[in-house]
Amino acid sequence: MLTLTENASAIVNEITSQPGLAETAGLRITSDASPEPAFEVSAAQQAEPGDQVVEQGGATVYLDETAAQLLDDKVLDAAVDPAGKVEFALALQG
Repeated sequence: MLTLTENASAIVNEITSQPGLAETAGLRITSDASPEPAFEVSAAQQAEPGDQVVEQGGATVYLDETAAQLLDDKVLDAAVDPAGKVEFALALQG
């Protein structure tokens, strides 16, 4: 199952605790089943049917079925660049 670094948990918490979002809000990661998988990341009010839910460090991440399979052995990290843009990175679990 996907795991989150401490930084990723903190940033996901910050993104999903914005005013107007539900308490069930989380970061949703989706992917298509193409040969070169690409991931789309967005804030979501709640999980969609079939989503895998990852809760870690107070952060909630929803993964669609394809993303859940592709990210099963990965660690999600995140950082904020000097311009204030959030950047996500993936690594293999150690």
